[in-house]
Amino acid sequence: MTASDDEDALLESLENDTENDPSLAHLREARIQQLASELKESKRLRSEGFGSYDQIKDEKRLMEITTSTEYCVVHFYKPDFNRCRIMDGHLSALAPVHLSTRFVRIDVEHAPFLVTKLNVKVLPCVIAFVAGVSADRIVGFEGVGYSEDTFKTGDLEKRLVGAGVLEKVKGAGDARVGEVLNKSHKKQRIGGNGDEDDDDEWD
Repeated sequence: MTASDDEDALLESLENDTENDPSLAHLREARIQQLASELKESKRLRSEGFGSYDQIKDEKRLMEITTSTEYCVVHFYKPDFNRCRIMDGHLSALAPVHLSTRFVRIDVEHAPFLVTKLNVKVLPCVIAFVAGVSADRIVGFEGVGYSEDTFKTGDLEKRLVGAGVLEKVKGAGDARVGEVLNKSHKKQRIGGNGDEDDDDEWD
């Protein structure tokens, strides 16, 4: 069941309760109108790419998104870098929680102009944009965790809230990305492809 289905079910439940208890009709009507308005806005945002973590394949399109969107988080990555996969897991968990922020990623091979312009040399590189201007940059896992190799979704969320690119809301919850991270580590152990130090300079 999607978030949209949950919201529709809540509206229907409130409408049924109103029919069963007329004395609360006024309060419930106000709440239904508020929820309907929030649902409409939520659907509008989702239709524009908010609430999901999207891959962009064209740097011109990426520039359009960062300049036309008030809040945007961009992950510059390489698909075969393990730490980039770990960052993907955390950003995937945050995107549905922070509907007012656009979350996107782009393979550095598809963005040579931006990589040079923004001086992206170490991966993963996450840049937070506010009104088209860079407000923060996370290089590797620097500044988001207690060790070189791991961090929690809440740590990343806190950092991005501090940068002003996310609104402060209840945490996304680290359990939601646990499965993604476990799969990533398992793949690394089985494949043995030597990605462990892949947050070094790549160019």
